[in-house]
Amino acid sequence: MKECLLIDGYNVIFNIPEFDTLDLAHARGRLADILANYAGLTDHRVILVFDAHRVAGGVGGKEWVNQVEVIYTAEGETADNVIERLVGKLVGNCTVHVVTADWTEQRMIWGQGAYRMHPREFWARVSALRQDNKTYRKDRPADEYLENRLGAGTRKALEAWRNKKLCE
Repeated sequence: MKECLLIDGYNVIFNIPEFDTLDLAHARGRLADILANYAGLTDHRVILVFDAHRVAGGVGGKEWVNQVEVIYTAEGETADNVIERLVGKLVGNCTVHVVTADWTEQRMIWGQGAYRMHPREFWARVSALRQDNKTYRKDRPADEYLENRLGAGTRKALEAWRNKKLCE
């Protein structure tokens, strides 16, 4: 069963010192980019929700940042409301993990059959995956090329065929 991550965006931004909370637009974009890489490396479905319930006249919206669905709530609607609604829709179709530090929200999603993860715990996973990805690429940069996986005989035969075609 596929894993789905529902992430309270501001909860992560304000719990992880790596983010600049003075420039929230930059922090939102950076978080979405990091999560897009995470989604690509894990094949998890990632939904990032940002609160806008105190934004006067906020109509909310949805956008995609690569593979990450980013939801902005409307005025009067909290990220918790959206996450609870999504948990209800997704449980049964995938294993749902909600990333939040909000105790009340954690209890609500547990009652619906989802799992919770604290933002620091989640960030440790993201950081470890980012580090593993750097190590893998540095240690084994060309293993994925087909020519590096061919046997010597096959490589020699293909090289001879290529040379023959070039000379004709």
